[in-house]
Amino acid sequence: MNNKNLQAEDYKEGQVLLIDKPLEWTSFQAVNKLRWLIRKSFDIKKIKVGHAGTLDPLATGLLIICTGKFTKRIDTFQAQEKEYTGSFTLGATTPSYDLETQIDQTFDVSEITSEKIHEATKQFLGEIQQQPPVFSALKKEGKRLYEYARSGEEVEIPFRTVTISEFEITKIELPNIDFRVVCSKGTYIRSLANDFGKALDNGAHLSALRRTRIGEFSVENAVGIEAFEASLPS
Repeated sequence: MNNKNLQAEDYKEGQVLLIDKPLEWTSFQAVNKLRWLIRKSFDIKKIKVGHAGTLDPLATGLLIICTGKFTKRIDTFQAQEKEYTGSFTLGATTPSYDLETQIDQTFDVSEITSEKIHEATKQFLGEIQQQPPVFSALKKEGKRLYEYARSGEEVEIPFRTVTISEFEITKIELPNIDFRVVCSKGTYIRSLANDFGKALDNGAHLSALRRTRIGEFSVENAVGIEAFEASLPS
């Protein structure tokens, strides 16, 4: 991504910025930071900036950020196929299905073999029914699901249809297993981790996640927020 020669009007007309989101940043924070940097660098009072697909704070990787008139393309980018790499940790579950919350249940992993792990991936290929995590920003009756979760309220979360076209185990070092997944819009990798544990008659949670691709856009062509800032006129 080369934005060194871009001017204020270029950002207003519309740009697609490929950002490698840092760990522990929310997608909202990344958008706010870029909006502030663009406004400050070019002395722009107001400019539209939005992202095409949320990444959890504990995930890194590709965030497509659109400016100006290109914000109208966000829905198109969001609908595209996505690729992730990361790690599941077997033998333990958490309420959020990742490291955002504390372990609530542990399991013995001594009987789990690499054959069982590779075999379990087959259950998740193709069109599947998946239940989003209760610790998510999805809304039900005008309220975010994580708000219900944090207040201890029970809430029924409907299943949704998603498609997983590739699910590859790239490394096994129990209790951790590394994976690569190619999936449709709306797929929760945290839910996949939780369901994968169940498929092994065990437990699992997501311990690392990186988004490497959205459609034709690769994280290899993305820049960090500091590098983006350094490329702007001071």
